[in-house]
Amino acid sequence: MLLVLGVFLFFLFFGMPVAFAIGISGLVFFLTTPDVPLSIAVQRTLTTSQSFTMLAIPLFIFAGHLMNSTGITKRLITLANVLTGHMYGNLAQVSVVLSTLMGGVSGSAVADAAMQSRILGPDMVKRGYKPAYGAAINGVSSLITATIPPSMGLIIYGSIGEVSIGRLFAAGIVPGIMMMIILMIAVSYTSRKNNYLPERKKPPGIKEVLLAVKDGIWALIFPIILIVGIRYGIFTPSESGAFAAVYAIFIGVVVYKELTWKTFLETVQESAIDIGAIMLIISVSGVFGYGIVYDNVTSGLSAIITGITDNQYMLFGIIILTLIIAGMFVETTVITLLLTPIFVPIVTSVGIDPVHFGLVMMTVTTFGIITPPMGVSLFTVSQIMGCSPQDTVKEAIPFYFATMLVVAIMVFFPDLILFVPDMVFGE
Repeated sequence: MLLVLGVFLFFLFFGMPVAFAIGISGLVFFLTTPDVPLSIAVQRTLTTSQSFTMLAIPLFIFAGHLMNSTGITKRLITLANVLTGHMYGNLAQVSVVLSTLMGGVSGSAVADAAMQSRILGPDMVKRGYKPAYGAAINGVSSLITATIPPSMGLIIYGSIGEVSIGRLFAAGIVPGIMMMIILMIAVSYTSRKNNYLPERKKPPGIKEVLLAVKDGIWALIFPIILIVGIRYGIFTPSESGAFAAVYAIFIGVVVYKELTWKTFLETVQESAIDIGAIMLIISVSGVFGYGIVYDNVTSGLSAIITGITDNQYMLFGIIILTLIIAGMFVETTVITLLLTPIFVPIVTSVGIDPVHFGLVMMTVTTFGIITPPMGVSLFTVSQIMGCSPQDTVKEAIPFYFATMLVVAIMVFFPDLILFVPDMVFGE
């Protein structure tokens, strides 16, 4: 398995697309293991892509693109602006609140960061914000999408780790809101230092807030409908993805009346590109994952780590450090697919709830996309905002600390995470 890992890292280092790096390194395993028929590689690729639970991923990606096309996202920005217009750094505050309201339905924190940089970035620069500051907050705030339902990462983690996706969705609400609050405090602090003044002097009136909420209510109730629907068996997580797409189409055509045939076809095309890229990674990871199981990597690593310590907090520390380092070099989806089957048995063996661990894992794993040296989101937002990744990192340091504070709270206070799923689904 060391040879396979070496091949994977070699191709990744020289810039090969992640899906091909995984697929080729997985094929190397089969070519160097004569006891295993090569036909299993084909079977594993097909089996992974045909998982009914995984069907939720392309459906939610499609729903996310529809939200952008039907005017739902535009109304959420208006609501966020109303709520934060009186705060220091209000455009940066809008970025944080918008990430929370969007809930990651685009399927990718990188996509959310890019969208917010394109939408909010020009206004930030006009209002005197440093481009690197805008890139930093748009990139870091997108990490909220790792927890707020319907998070793509939680769907993948739940599918691979055989953990209830309904409980994961419910558990993500409190950490997501907590990250929003702590990032907003960090934005307020840094904006005062940079003199990013509020857009208006007074907080909004109740009538203004209610009007903005009314306009964006269809997006606000969406996560609630999903959790209630899964809780009471109205639909499975996969079926909830189909519901999300139909829901977005209905809102765009009947309620807001902004979805035309031309826009719909463009949305389908954009969604197909994103779905193809993500599902290719998921499919070929099945080949790589087979090698991990066949070589007993899971049990071997479990023995090594638990041999070092069986203390829950020490174990969390080791795993979090591993995930941060991995996230600096490898895409979030890949890390989730490859490391979930390794880490879940380890944490459950020492009494850590897999739902609790899943929320910590997805937050830390997604954190890697905005960190050097190879964070995908770091380079994406820097390019859009027209600044260097080095400047973005400097401006993002306070937000890095804020994110790690949230992770620490999640680790040491598991009841905060498990309170909502225990209340909704039972202990």
